[in-house]
Amino acid sequence: MQPPANFNIVDHVLAHAQADPDKIALAVLGPARAERWSYGRLAEAVARAAGGLQSTGLPPGSHIMLRLTNSATFPVAFLGAISAGYVPLVTSAALTAPEVTKLTQVVAPDAIIADQGIALPNGDWTVYGPDILHGALAPNGTSHADNLAYIVFTSGTSGRPKAVRHAHRAIWARQMMVEGWYGLTQSDRVLHAGALNWTYTLGTGLLDPWAIGATALVPADGTDPATLGLLAKRHDATILAGSPGLFRKLLARDLPPLPKLRHALSAGEALPPSMRTRWQAATGTDIHEALGMSECSTFLSGSPARPAPDGCIGYAQQGRSLAVLDDTGAPVPDGTTGHLAIHHSDPGLTSGISGLGGAVSLPLTGDWFVTGDLVTRRPDGAYTYHGRADDMLTAGGFRIAPAEIEAAFDGVSGLTECAALTIQPNAETNILALAYSGTASEDDLARHAEPILAKHKRPRAFLRLDALPRGGNGKLNRRALAAAVKDLT
Repeated sequence: MQPPANFNIVDHVLAHAQADPDKIALAVLGPARAERWSYGRLAEAVARAAGGLQSTGLPPGSHIMLRLTNSATFPVAFLGAISAGYVPLVTSAALTAPEVTKLTQVVAPDAIIADQGIALPNGDWTVYGPDILHGALAPNGTSHADNLAYIVFTSGTSGRPKAVRHAHRAIWARQMMVEGWYGLTQSDRVLHAGALNWTYTLGTGLLDPWAIGATALVPADGTDPATLGLLAKRHDATILAGSPGLFRKLLARDLPPLPKLRHALSAGEALPPSMRTRWQAATGTDIHEALGMSECSTFLSGSPARPAPDGCIGYAQQGRSLAVLDDTGAPVPDGTTGHLAIHHSDPGLTSGISGLGGAVSLPLTGDWFVTGDLVTRRPDGAYTYHGRADDMLTAGGFRIAPAEIEAAFDGVSGLTECAALTIQPNAETNILALAYSGTASEDDLARHAEPILAKHKRPRAFLRLDALPRGGNGKLNRRALAAAVKDLT
């Protein structure tokens, strides 16, 4: 399943601007009103953004860093830069100056587009305000499917930033998610709760709905996530997407009736089974989970057409070539836990990763890109997720997946959230611990663990926090968690 040789992201994403220019492509939802963009208006804004950027005289292929808030300006700048023949560098507006400076050490931008008040990297850079996006109309350029289109950043296992390079074909490959995860149709109204500069939101919340001619709904900057249930009802959302943290917040209060909602989508971290059950009871709809990564978006998922069985994350999306490998790179039989890998021919796979110093590589084990996720494939093709290999915990001589421990405590009365980690009470001892928030006592948690976890998997310490540290998109920050519990050990 390969894209045509001549393929362009902007043409693909905005094709419906010609077929149905008056249809609403985007609505930015505020507390009192929505800012609406038709497909025609969106396409014109992208063309003017391309013209404005070309007027700077930047040579083709220049790298343009986006430092923009959660507004329509972000996707207009992203698509406008690609249309003009430039490579947008996607960054989170929440990054501090030292954090974004580290990114420039991996890929140095030729220019930066920034909103007022957004942190900029240290150094002498060419910086433009959003006004540069209001230029003369410029035609969209042409491209080969393998041409570099955009770059996103990931911290990698070491915590050092890496630049993930994506070709135009990456957007074409996302069609595998339409049936394999979304169940998306042209009549859908997709409300995504994440920041627009998060790759999950950029793809699932904007580009994929536009490519099929649907309507994207996004909350205005500063919207309280707990109010998204009300916004979903008010704006007739048919699909609601976010991380498990979003659904946790929505379920913490009474949800309004959501008569138009068909189902919800979850990604970013493992979805606790009890949360899916509670969502089903509260809304009468299902949550379909997906597993993915910055290097290849999502590839395993449940869907309306094929929901994931209990205890599983889902199935390989049609068109994906996946394998489960042992530590030597050899395939393992069904029922055996191993490393999930993607075949190098997958059109959605990154074209290369840049680290410090700018060297570009694509690490492969034979023909496979190993994701770092531990899974077991069942004979029926469903996959069980066991966490990240690089998050594996070692205690008492055993290797333990934190996701397994965390799942064992899912649904305990008085427990809001939890995360497994190892701590060192002294220089010679490494023990398994559970950090948590909520009103449950240590005795309650210990009693709960005894009948359901083997002795070596039972936490020997329980560390209560007001809340577990999470990033701007709701994902657990395990490095910050380790720092947060130091004073408790």
